[in-house]
Amino acid sequence: MGCDRNCGLIAGAVIGAVLALFGGILMPVGDMLIEKTIKKEVVLEEGTIAFKNWVKTGTTVYRQFWIFDVQNPDEVAKNSSKIKVKQRGPYTYRVRYLAKENITQDVEDSTVSFVQPNGAIFEPSLSVGTENDTFTVLNLAVAAAPHIYTNSFVQVVLNSLIKKSKSSMFQTRTLRELLWGYKDPFLSLVPYPISTTVGVFYPYNDTVDGVYKVFNGKDNISKVAIIDSYKGKKNLSYWPSYCDMINGTDAASFPPFVEKSRTLRFFSSDICRSIYAVFESDIDLKGIPVYRFILPAKAFASPLQNPENECFCTEKVISNNCTSYGVLDISKCKEGKPVYISLPHFLHASPDISEPIEGLNPNEEEHRTYLDVEPITGFTLQFAKRLQVNILVKPARKIEALKNLKRNYIVPILWLNETGTIGDEKAEMFRNQVTGKIKMLGLVEMVLLGLGVVMFVAFMISYCACRSKNRK
Repeated sequence: MGCDRNCGLIAGAVIGAVLALFGGILMPVGDMLIEKTIKKEVVLEEGTIAFKNWVKTGTTVYRQFWIFDVQNPDEVAKNSSKIKVKQRGPYTYRVRYLAKENITQDVEDSTVSFVQPNGAIFEPSLSVGTENDTFTVLNLAVAAAPHIYTNSFVQVVLNSLIKKSKSSMFQTRTLRELLWGYKDPFLSLVPYPISTTVGVFYPYNDTVDGVYKVFNGKDNISKVAIIDSYKGKKNLSYWPSYCDMINGTDAASFPPFVEKSRTLRFFSSDICRSIYAVFESDIDLKGIPVYRFILPAKAFASPLQNPENECFCTEKVISNNCTSYGVLDISKCKEGKPVYISLPHFLHASPDISEPIEGLNPNEEEHRTYLDVEPITGFTLQFAKRLQVNILVKPARKIEALKNLKRNYIVPILWLNETGTIGDEKAEMFRNQVTGKIKMLGLVEMVLLGLGVVMFVAFMISYCACRSKNRK
């Protein structure tokens, strides 16, 4: 009887030890299986989860616009007063709904090339008005003329055409005209062939962005989705030194197994440069743990604050010898047009940039850019890209519409918020196929290990107690 009891206790302890051992072994083995599965599924090739969502995003992406309506145009043009603006919006469009085209795999260098078609569909239910709403905004053609044509004689000729077309420093345009293009009366009088259509995003609809060539991760998963070339070039030809490099992904996804200490680098054709984001916090997105990465203030800092930005300062006068910060001159990639990019309401910009403008209210929560990245797969499941488009206006003695100006203005035209969040159906599928399985495996590991240890300890204590009792 005593032997049977002792044997049973020893057997229980052995079973517990085996369960604990199995649970311990399952941890590294399970991690290896997960890693192997993830590495297979994030490769950009036919048949993987990543490829299916990469070709055509399952996330609805919206681009919201807020227009800066100028309240005192005559006062500014006559007296060089501060520009008073009133933000109006949002006006919402659905974008990025078209699948990538011309997808071509290159087996030799493990890359895939494609173009991204552009299209925008107005969403009245998500907007404060219609595409026919009107705004008083800077005259884009008049403001750009002295920048593109610096010769005094040419400016005299242009001035006569500006006067003949009855154009001025400011104009009234509908939302549709301002965003997507209108026939400019001044440019229509220019006696040699030039494009007479002007718009902040003209041309956009029925155009494509690319060609992009990215690594598919087939031979090296740590390079998946990283851009190898853009429009056939590995450098942009806009900036000196390393600032000209195309560095990172397109921000839709990143190489898997993202760590909080990693800096996420991505390229944006909207701002004609590569930029980066740093970890801010852990977020629960529809039951999926994600890491929130944000665009740090130092990304747009002056070279004095961030020496890495020295090669982005290509102009000394407007930037006050590279001491101003918070705006980026992208005129070189806009055919010489004086376009400056910033965060909305000049968030994180130096005081001299926003001083000539009244009506701005920068807010970190509302105006910052962020990416919510699922760390195991590297997929971006939620994002908000926020940018402001500005035009530089300088005094021009030969152009009457600008001759009364006594200072330079970086005039805000509009700001945009491009957002996307994984849908409920996609989130459920993601939980079931990725995070749910990982959680279940982790739970099984812990149950086996915990149960095994408890059984081993309990049966061993009982066995020792029994032995001690039998001796007595």
